[in-house]
Amino acid sequence: MSAPFDLNDDSVVVVIGTGAGGGVVASELAKKGVSVVALEAGGRHLPEDFVNDEWDSFGQLAWLDARTTSGDWRVAKDFSGLPAWIVKSVGGTTQHWAGASLRFQDHEWKALSTYGAVEGATLLDWPIDAAEMAPWYAKAEDKLQVTRTNGRPGLPGNNNYSVFEAGAKAMGYSDVHTGRMAIASDEGSDRITCQQTGFCFQGCKWGAKWSAGYHEIPEGEATGNLEVRPQAHVARILHNDAGKVTGVEYFDADGNLQMQKARLVCLAGNSFESPRLLLNSASSMFPNGLANSADHVGRHYMRHMTGSVYAVFDQPVKFWRGTTMAGIITDESRHDPSRGFVGGYEMETLALGLPFMAAFLDPGAWGREFTSALDQYENMAGMWLVGEDMPQATNRVTLNTDVQDQWGLPVPNVHFDDHPNDIAMRNHAYAQGQAIYDAVGATRTFPTPPYPSTHNLGTNRMSENPEDGVVNKWGQTHDIANLFISDGSQFTTGAAENPTLTIVALAIRQADHIAGEMAAGNL
Repeated sequence: MSAPFDLNDDSVVVVIGTGAGGGVVASELAKKGVSVVALEAGGRHLPEDFVNDEWDSFGQLAWLDARTTSGDWRVAKDFSGLPAWIVKSVGGTTQHWAGASLRFQDHEWKALSTYGAVEGATLLDWPIDAAEMAPWYAKAEDKLQVTRTNGRPGLPGNNNYSVFEAGAKAMGYSDVHTGRMAIASDEGSDRITCQQTGFCFQGCKWGAKWSAGYHEIPEGEATGNLEVRPQAHVARILHNDAGKVTGVEYFDADGNLQMQKARLVCLAGNSFESPRLLLNSASSMFPNGLANSADHVGRHYMRHMTGSVYAVFDQPVKFWRGTTMAGIITDESRHDPSRGFVGGYEMETLALGLPFMAAFLDPGAWGREFTSALDQYENMAGMWLVGEDMPQATNRVTLNTDVQDQWGLPVPNVHFDDHPNDIAMRNHAYAQGQAIYDAVGATRTFPTPPYPSTHNLGTNRMSENPEDGVVNKWGQTHDIANLFISDGSQFTTGAAENPTLTIVALAIRQADHIAGEMAAGNL
């Protein structure tokens, strides 16, 4: 049977969200002959629709539904309605991501065993390891056409990279290059190769950068087994008296409430919307929300330790030119507690355009120091710091019943407090980042506090034992056999690396497992 599917067809898999997790699960299942309905809250944006303008693009792609924040993190003060910059579009945040595609290091799958207990942190070992993930990582790298893997060349370095590399070498760092990026770098690719336009965060107008929206989803649709319904905002997941999921209620593009029946459901709405949906689906059988018998839904929220360092030089750098994040130093990503913290961090090139620089460099700081920095924009270089933050049970997504969204549903509240380990790591990273630029003659350096994050992790974490988390090693919820989590919310710990490659690898693996279990009659 080919799409579209009937609302009463209870043989379909319903996938909620079409980003790195949901888009890949939906497409992979469709390619295996499984009927899939994918529900996406956003609209559809293809490369020709993208806008090479930061604010216009933000308005086009960003998820701007009401949210609230609490906690001691900087974001709650400066961006209280925008705890994260994630995308509302077919393809999810893969429309906006930079493309950095890094494998977790072996030890990061086993943080509790490696680091030992850390006070105030809820560290746990993943129920999977590097050896089990290696073949799935290889599949993900080929799907994304990741540079510097399997013979694909690296991207060229821009001026921002040249400054970054020179500083790194002067500091004695050895593992510095233009990164492993999901961006076509090879004339042999079936994509247009990277044109170095510099608007990677605004959607790649060339389609050189991989996105679930314009690479993955169309492949699934071409099988006739996948129907994508854009502007379908899911309200709740329904179940029967036996505790099995039976369907999904959603508001369609006209605001009408619809119900799609389902054989099973894969939830991939990002680490805010996924727990929110489970909590909003509470019933007399599941009074605390679906899959929440152990009270872990929404908890252990991680966003990565982040920050930025910008530097001013006496010559123009024009750091906005070229691929935004094609540049990485991985020397500090090791686990080395002698530095005063567990886990490690990456340093990656970053450029913001003038509009975003004015908004994010230091909100509210309209003094001379700030304006003079913007005056020297052409002479700036910049890097982003990203490292493993500690999961904490109190860092969590809950329902704010005092605030409702446009559908009358309680909005998510995102609570986050920095762990002392996060602060120690950030301070170390700021010092190293400034030293890199000082080593090549910076006249000023600006350590810049974290922005709204795109790396939202945890909140439905994977665990060996049901009492320790929400899902098992396949992303299958411990409580409900035909309900799966397919996004970064299933991360047990965050590791230092950008998460998308791991989300994709887990999604390919999960789709393979689900198709096998369905064929065997177990699901």
